[in-house]
Amino acid sequence: MNADHPGSDSIALAMTGASGALYGLRLLECLIAAGKTVYLMVSAPALVVISQETDLRLPGRPAEMQDYLGERYRAAPGQLRVLARDQWHSPPASGSSAPRAMVVCPCTSGTLSAIANGASDSLIERAADVALKEQHKLILVVREMPLSAIHLENMLRLARLGVLIFPASPGFYHQPQGVSDLVDFVVARVLDHLGIAQTLVQPWAADKLS
Repeated sequence: MNADHPGSDSIALAMTGASGALYGLRLLECLIAAGKTVYLMVSAPALVVISQETDLRLPGRPAEMQDYLGERYRAAPGQLRVLARDQWHSPPASGSSAPRAMVVCPCTSGTLSAIANGASDSLIERAADVALKEQHKLILVVREMPLSAIHLENMLRLARLGVLIFPASPGFYHQPQGVSDLVDFVVARVLDHLGIAQTLVQPWAADKLS
């Protein structure tokens, strides 16, 4: 990454309304711990899913959510910015200031479709569109089962453009002891592809290499 680029040390993270809120929250925690500036976008359906799948009751207002999550994950001042759905003047919406990487985690099939077809009805979709046109890294942690032909065609279309498609399907070779270990497996893979050092999960057979 070019350190002179305004978005070189920042990450855009979007959470949409698919099941798997723990993936996005854990990734947010790890990005903050790694010292990254995070532009967080949380859709209204994602707020509902977060309340269903976790004990968190996030405030609906971006400024209040920013304060809540910033305190929870011990973000430095200015490190976490929670953006509103229509905050079109924010860095992720502009090619001249967008972060060099964006992750949608979890990603609904609807968001997948919107990105594949160039829709920009929300800031999340616009930020992904910017990542595509600027050829920045874009990772979609898709959470859907089963997958229809439409889902697969949208994934293929984006993969051919260089988008990394991460089905939220954790492995088991690290012998997980609970849900948190399964979450960490997926988050670790995302961090690896963002080039961020992680100690959540060792590489395959790392302990057997000499």
